[in-house]
Amino acid sequence: MNEFHISVISSELGLKETQVKATVLLLQEGGTVPFISRYRKEATGSLDEVAVAAIRDRLAQLSELDGRREAIVKSLEERGLLTDVLTEKINSADTMTCLEDIYLPFRPRRKTRASIAKVKGLEPLAASLFEQKDIDPQIEAEAFVDPGKDVSSVGDALAGARDIIAETISEDAAAREKLRTFFAEKAMLRSKVVKGQEENGVKFRDYYDWEEPAAAAPSHRVLAIRRGESERFLSMRVTPPEDEAIALLEGLFIKGNGAASGQVRTALHDSYKRLLSSSMEVEFRLSLKKKADETAIRVFAGNLRELLLSSPLGRKRVLAIDPGFRTGCKVVCLDEQGKLLHNETVYPHFNEKGSRQAGERIRKLCAGFGTEAIAIGNGTAGRETEVFVRSLGLEPDIQTVMVNESGASIYSASEVAREEFPDQDITVRGAVSIGRRLMDPLAELVKIDPKSIGVGQYQHDVDEPALKKSLDDVVVSCVNGVGIEVNTASKQLLSYASGLGPQLAGNIVGYRNEHGPFKSRQELKKVPRLGPKAFEQAAGFLRIRDGGNPLDASAVHPESYRIVEAMAGDLNCSVPDLIGDEKIRQEIDLSRYMSDTVGMPTLTDIISELARPGRDPRDRFEAFSFAEGIEKIEDLRTGMTLNGIVTNVTAFGAFVDIGVHQDGLVHISELSDRYIKDPSGVVKVHQKVRVTVLDVDISRKRIALSMKSGQGKVAVPVMQKTEKKPAPKQEKTREHRPERFTNNPFADAFRKKK
Repeated sequence: MNEFHISVISSELGLKETQVKATVLLLQEGGTVPFISRYRKEATGSLDEVAVAAIRDRLAQLSELDGRREAIVKSLEERGLLTDVLTEKINSADTMTCLEDIYLPFRPRRKTRASIAKVKGLEPLAASLFEQKDIDPQIEAEAFVDPGKDVSSVGDALAGARDIIAETISEDAAAREKLRTFFAEKAMLRSKVVKGQEENGVKFRDYYDWEEPAAAAPSHRVLAIRRGESERFLSMRVTPPEDEAIALLEGLFIKGNGAASGQVRTALHDSYKRLLSSSMEVEFRLSLKKKADETAIRVFAGNLRELLLSSPLGRKRVLAIDPGFRTGCKVVCLDEQGKLLHNETVYPHFNEKGSRQAGERIRKLCAGFGTEAIAIGNGTAGRETEVFVRSLGLEPDIQTVMVNESGASIYSASEVAREEFPDQDITVRGAVSIGRRLMDPLAELVKIDPKSIGVGQYQHDVDEPALKKSLDDVVVSCVNGVGIEVNTASKQLLSYASGLGPQLAGNIVGYRNEHGPFKSRQELKKVPRLGPKAFEQAAGFLRIRDGGNPLDASAVHPESYRIVEAMAGDLNCSVPDLIGDEKIRQEIDLSRYMSDTVGMPTLTDIISELARPGRDPRDRFEAFSFAEGIEKIEDLRTGMTLNGIVTNVTAFGAFVDIGVHQDGLVHISELSDRYIKDPSGVVKVHQKVRVTVLDVDISRKRIALSMKSGQGKVAVPVMQKTEKKPAPKQEKTREHRPERFTNNPFADAFRKKK
């Protein structure tokens, strides 16, 4: 364990060194973030998941820095360039940027103007000029004229010396650091349309002539302009005032007004314009991109967490519908466990006869399979299908719910879906996914790549490994936070359990299929390759309902069962009595059960868990419905006030589904009556909201909404439930569903005009 790393992390994160050291030790022993934060509070001082993950990530960064440091030292040693001074500088470098600046002058490189000049023997002349003493450069350069070395004149000699000086300045670590700070403070982000692309790049027209301080540019704008550049519609520059940058460098390197200083000044101007400006711009662009990525990833992760933790309907018998116009609606019936019982296709939007027959079939299916809820995908024909189902006069206790189907098509064509339903086509798989999402969003969404769920901001433009790592952390946190029903969970859900992974998850499912449901957590030890360490990490997050030990259905870890049993024994009652009677629990003196390894945090958690064993932290499910008669964008009018569901939260606002197949944008300036900086502080994904229509652009499929008070002016018309809508001439598949602007480069068009 590197004590220096412990000290650095402690200082940066504001934690005690003992906390960091204990956490690092647990991580090195194979502990997962959920396990450490939930079951090792005494060791870490009750650090939460965020702190544990921060320690893990910073430790990895410092280890990577050490690895690069070792590689640089080895390279310098092999070439005989390593000195004591250089070694000290390398060892004291605390960032990768600083380390690379130190190594830059020694990096093996291709031929440059400076390296060619050095071969010609002009390095001593450059050194003499760089000292800027009272010399005559012309006379000094005469000694280096050598036609045999391609130095035919004094001018050639001075030009070569200036090339060496220019490169020396460009590689100076102090100069680069000062310029780095200068760029951060003064650089301007500018974008212009590429000549001849004015019409083709119309979606980027807000940035045809854009300029703003780079440091203040929001993440979504940086990513939008970068995308326009990558698609060759925009050109982008990030530069500070050139004269100020050169003046900064002159203050570092120019020592007077003599002739030698004049040569250095000329070299310095060349160094900035030819070498430093482009080098620093590339570096600063990457810095801007990294900052924008971090913001976008944070937004995506937050949205994903809210979506995964959406309220589950629970174990209900569900009839699920994947809507369609011409090709019909795929209908599936599921039991309480989500098992497929029946599927067929109905055609409620084809003609009057098809509508009548579809209604009869759905009524019979609901009665025959004891349907308790109907789930309808919110894609093409979703609203029309909802209106149709609500007009059937079904039993009032059967809930009809619109379900966000983003990514369902990805699932239905995946290997996971083929493995689950090898004999069914993708339409059946998609409908099953819609129904299961209503029952338990978390259990179903873990089967899909998070990037396909549609709750991100420019997710296709950000750093892929960083995004994946962040989203995986969110999924792991949510899955383990809720707990996993080991006897019903899919292999995909089990693979996210602390300490497991795909292989062990598959082994658990295989053992379950062969031997039947698990009767206790201890039985998990019989699963092939599930050793003591994996059991320790996973057991507390796996639930076994109706087993022999009631604690197996709780978040109490098996290592703490003896404590609960001791509590029950001391009170002359059984463990079930302890769980079921609050008065008995109030008699417990927790201090009696403290030890060297078990402290008050763990004991408090145990008592809390006994009060509500295996509790689901997600909110209770609440039914929601869109306004009747508002089914497509043409039905909207400025001033209408409607119910909606937040589908995505970005840095510039929130997108809301109001039931017209096109999400509207509530710009950050319209989210609240008060000024806000972060939309996520006001709204969350899947939150039910009330919005007012500000503007509708049908041609560009844009809807501007507001959540401010006092905006509504137009009453929403109510249409008769029996009114039929004519079927469209051409059906659009789920993949053709209009974008929600999650990757929309012109989202700034909705910015509030001042």
